[in-house]
Amino acid sequence: MLRLKAILTFTAALAFAAASYSARNFRGYDPAAFPVPVVNPPFQPAPWAFSIWGVIFLALIVQAGFGLFRRAEDRAWDAPRWALFLSMALGANWLAVAMQAPVLATVQIWVMAALSLAALALVPKGAEFTSRAAPIGLYAGWLTAATMVATGTVLVGYGLLPLGVATWVVLAAAVIVGLAVTARLAPGVAYPAGVIWALIGIIAANTANTALVAAAGGAILALGVTAWIRRAG
Repeated sequence: MLRLKAILTFTAALAFAAASYSARNFRGYDPAAFPVPVVNPPFQPAPWAFSIWGVIFLALIVQAGFGLFRRAEDRAWDAPRWALFLSMALGANWLAVAMQAPVLATVQIWVMAALSLAALALVPKGAEFTSRAAPIGLYAGWLTAATMVATGTVLVGYGLLPLGVATWVVLAAAVIVGLAVTARLAPGVAYPAGVIWALIGIIAANTANTALVAAAGGAILALGVTAWIRRAG
């Protein structure tokens, strides 16, 4: 069973990357999919920030491959596999869903994010912790921010929140979850780095908004300090 889980995880990582690159120009939900079109909302990172997916995919594939070919029977490597497999399996068709049904895609990305955080929480501390946790952490960190962006877009698109309020809600939610996970799990630097990268992308997209830039900058500092305090041994 351990080897089977390792095979499934590696296969899911490959499928996730392949499916995502088939629609690599995706930069958010189609504004026309909503009653209130949402075009380039302030809480969405600059387009170049999405390049982090290339690093995430490569890291997940390398980790899953190493886990399969060198650590298939190792229970420490096995611990997060089911949760990670399910998250990546859902991710493999997320873009296809997002281009057709944004609300369903938002529910789906929440499940993906929850499973990625569960996988991160299941990684045992000790030897090889960084090798096991860093790819999952980077994935979960970026998903933390992406989930809030998707949710904010849906809330604005259906007129449930004005754009200005939604921007601050998205930023606050991403930072609160990021700080809570970093403080509680001590997941290493990769998880907060994923959240921080999204915040840098938001800053780059909102250089004229002094208050938003200052808030995002303060959040980056808070995440960095928390990660340093709770750094994994």
